[in-house]
This record gives sequence, C-alpha cells and structure tokens, in this order.
Amino acid sequence: MRVSKAEQLTGKQKAAVLLMSLDVDVAAKVFQELDMKEVENIAVEITNLKDLPQIVVEDVIDEFYQLMTAQTYMIEGGLDYAQVILEKSYGPERAREIVEKIRVLTTVRGFNVLKKSDPQQLASFLSKEHPQTIALILSHLPSDQSAEVLSEFNEQLRADTIMRIAKLGKVSPALVSQVEHVVDQVAEQTLSQNLAAAGGAQLVANILNKSNNASAKSMIENIEEKDFGLSVEIKRLMFLFEDIVLIDDKGVQRILREIDKRDLALSLKVADEKVKQKIFKNMSERAAAVVKEELEYMGPVKLKEVESSQMRIVDVIKRLEEQEEIVIGGQGKEDIFV
Repeated sequence: MRVSKAEQLTGKQKAAVLLMSLDVDVAAKVFQELDMKEVENIAVEITNLKDLPQIVVEDVIDEFYQLMTAQTYMIEGGLDYAQVILEKSYGPERAREIVEKIRVLTTVRGFNVLKKSDPQQLASFLSKEHPQTIALILSHLPSDQSAEVLSEFNEQLRADTIMRIAKLGKVSPALVSQVEHVVDQVAEQTLSQNLAAAGGAQLVANILNKSNNASAKSMIENIEEKDFGLSVEIKRLMFLFEDIVLIDDKGVQRILREIDKRDLALSLKVADEKVKQKIFKNMSERAAAVVKEELEYMGPVKLKEVESSQMRIVDVIKRLEEQEEIVIGGQGKEDIFV
C-alpha cells in the first residue's frame, strides 16, 4: 500500500506505524498489553504497510505525542483547561481537532470497557438509566452480550428497551449528553456518526437469536402487540427453534447430519409435537427410535440445558443457510423455480 500523507491512514494503520517506529523490545511489551484480536489486526497492517515516506512516520509520531500531551492536560485540569493550553501551543483550529480526537478515543475506550463487563453487573448499572439510553448503548455492543444484559432486566424494562432498539434512528443531542454521562464523556459528533445507523429490525433479530427461546418469544410478542408490522419484519430476519418446520425435508436431513445427537434429544424435550414429527420423519426408523427412547428415559433436566441445545442447533441452521446449503421458507423470501 502506497501512502503519501498521514491523513490517508486509518487508526489501526497509525497504530501499526507507531509500533514499527519503536524499538523491537518496546513494541513487544506494547503487544503484551493488547488482546489477541488487536494484535492480529495490527500485525496485518504492519505486513501491508511498506515503503512509507519518513514524513508520514514523523507525522504519526507527532500526532501521538500531541494526543498524549492533551490527555495529560485533561487529567490535570479538565477539557476546557486542555483546550486553552493546546490553543497556545498549536492554535485554535488544531487544538479543537486534538481535543475532538481525545474525546473519540475516550468514547472507544468507554465502550470497550462495557464490552468486557459482566452482563449481570452491566445490567444492574444500566437498569438505572433511561430505556432510550440503554437502547443506544446496547445497540453498540455485541448481540450476544446485549441478549444477556436484556435477560437480566425485568420484563417491562426488557420490552421497552428492545422496542426502542428496533426503532432507534437519529440520535438527539440530549440523548448523546446522557450517554456521555454513562460511557464517560462520549463525543456527540462521534456518537451521531457511529450510532445513527445502529438499531433496527436486523439488530433486534440478532439479539433475539442469541436469547433463550422463552425470552425471545416474550420480547417478540410484546413488539407484536405494539407494532405488528415491525414484529413481522423482525421475524423474517430471525430464526427460532420451532421454525425448523419451515425447512424442507432435504434441508432437515442436511441439518441432522451436522448436529450432536445428545443436543437433538435435549432440544426435543419441550418441543412442539409438529417439530418432533418434522424431525422424526426425516430420520431412519432406527435412529428415530433411539432418540425417542432417550427422550422417554431422560428424566428431569434443567430448562437452561434444553434451551442451550436448541440454540446450538439454531446456530448450525443459520450457518448452513449462510452457506446456502439449506433454505428456510416462510421468511418473506419469494420462492423462485427454474
């Protein structure tokens, strides 16, 4: 990759340039402080960045120095104090740019802290906030983590939050201000740019797919009561274990070759009779008899174990659908025959 200006580089590329300019031992110590995903991303950028002009490297180092200096000023006397000192050193326009970058970095760090938080603790923390603030924050977290956090809320807060995520659109300055308080001085401009497109039916579908069956059903039913059209859109984008009846026999047979037999038996423990019939009719008589016998003598099991088995099977189904090895019917897709 040929680069002539530091402005052409992304944040990851600038991090790579900075590490490339350090002594090997120092760079190694920095890598030790990063998680493996970050190390992999930066390593890729280091591999791709070649023949950089010295001026680009110097500009990246200079920017890093300015940011570290600005952070020191902010710790000493706050944002206003930092801006005054920076204006004396770099002028008003450059000072504003540096302060904005610091606020962006703070935003990223704040969300990274939330991403690593225990879902139960995070739920306890967020439950004190306004549902719209919670919706905005959860829309910026991984779907599986959002699902776990939602499961910790009471039914009313969970329903209100998931509805707000589904309808999340342009972020108001007042809401940005509240999120700044929660996530630690989040920049309004960054939040508006990065989160304005967050939310919507797809995000809700992702969250519900990561939730256990009972929670997912409860949340989608609540949305259906308030906005039927939205619930239909979300259902088209998600897949519940019971939806296996929408898959043709050939697809079910393909799925059965991929899933663990213990998971299959557990998943059918509380399954609807239609689901059982769909499964058994696509198995050999002997294989079906084995599963039926295991169900008969299984005894009491934790509902959580059953739901976990169902979720693992759903993961297999979604993977096979993405690989276009199976087709899920009834999800608003037009059947095309050739």
